[in-house]
Amino acid sequence: MATTDGQDPGPSVKDPEMYEALRHDGASKGKAARISNAAAATSRSEVGAKGGESGSYEDWSVGDLHKRAAEIGIDGRSTMNKAALIGALRSH
Repeated sequence: MATTDGQDPGPSVKDPEMYEALRHDGASKGKAARISNAAAATSRSEVGAKGGESGSYEDWSVGDLHKRAAEIGIDGRSTMNKAALIGALRSH
């Protein structure tokens, strides 16, 4: 099954339909693959119910945002201000 960019998501994606929907909604390739594979391993409703209760990024300190960006591997994080970090974290 080809994605919206015309490429096959590959055999590692276990739920191509969900992957495609997530990519269409703006999720990164990695995030879409993680979510669709988790749904295929259990069920879509279980994955949807897993959502955490972490606080809003606006409530985090800049230092904590930098740490999270480092964990994820966001490039350019050291020069980002709070708003840029929040945007990068949300779009990852």
